[in-house]
Amino acid sequence: MNENRYRVAGMTCGHCLASVTEEVAEVPGVHEVTVDLAEETVLVRGRDLDDALIRAAVAEAGYTVTEPVAV
Repeated sequence: MNENRYRVAGMTCGHCLASVTEEVAEVPGVHEVTVDLAEETVLVRGRDLDDALIRAAVAEAGYTVTEPVAV
């Protein structure tokens, strides 16, 4: 299982959390998505994770990955 963590600015509420979780969960290979509003991070766990697809899913939810974060 792989883990990628991303810093995503602008997430402030439950709707933000739900939107990002829903979009990222649809990416092939993703098994788990954990959004931390206080830290403004998204942790993605899965197999053969595609960084570009995850970033695109975050963008589809209306946010931008500002930087990857070491796990």
